Amino acid sequence: MNLISRFLCIIGLCLFSFSSVVWADWRDKTDLLVYSPRYFGPNAFPIPELRSGLVGSRIEAEVRGEYHYYTGDKTKDIYGRVLLPFVKGRAGVEVSFVFKEDYKMTPETRDERNAIETESPISYNGDIVVTSFFQLLRSEKWVDAMVSINLKTASGGRLCDARHTDAASYWFDMTLGKNLFVSKDKHFSLRAQAMMGFYCWMTNDRVHRQNDAISYGGGLTGTYRNVTLSTDISGFHGYENNGDRPMIWRNNLRYEIKKNILSFRYNRGMKDRLYDTYSLAYIRCF
Repeated sequence: MNLISRFLCIIGLCLFSFSSVVWADWRDKTDLLVYSPRYFGPNAFPIPELRSGLVGSRIEAEVRGEYHYYTGDKTKDIYGRVLLPFVKGRAGVEVSFVFKEDYKMTPETRDERNAIETESPISYNGDIVVTSFFQLLRSEKWVDAMVSINLKTASGGRLCDARHTDAASYWFDMTLGKNLFVSKDKHFSLRAQAMMGFYCWMTNDRVHRQNDAISYGGGLTGTYRNVTLSTDISGFHGYENNGDRPMIWRNNLRYEIKKNILSFRYNRGMKDRLYDTYSLAYIRCF
């Protein structure tokens, strides 16, 4: 029994020492992470959505499946969103979140990002984003103007693999929208919108504890009966120039029938946004 006990103790000590080394390596390597969109997963730094300039008057609940493709990383996730307007559409609150994210990186991408694993050994969720909308101006003659204030929580997992930052960020912006054309029967319309704002996130840099950026966007939305097609180019421009200047070309095709909306998106990543994204969503309006 003494031999068996000693043997088990030796095995236990070896396992404990190994796990301690792995844990120490994981903690040490997080100091090497670069807190910018280029060196993190596709959901770590949400790029502000270009909206119509109107808060809207309907409650919306959305579930979206997404596939993010990059030669060094393939990511799948499920995205959820709930929009609650109030004060007769003059203000609103939106809560969005990513859950059940799965990924597979190449060893080269893992090493470039100073990550630990090429794929997650455990299940994990993403961040929660809370957005408040305020309608500043609603005018058919001039423009519609809306302000949004956004806060991203530090709830996302797998910092060790550079999937989410485990740090809060916030951004606020103003969106202007105007109808360029509306047919007499109102079956067809063409609308332009533009956005400008400020984006800030916390980093692991001991000198520059946060990175600041200017956010921007511009695009068009066309509607014919129950079909809507929108396209825009949006992004933000950080001041550190360490992979913090992503751009994205968004395209969204929506079909609505009896307050049920099917949405297909294709997003083309540019500059420091490395991913192309394909998604399919169901939206229920109330």
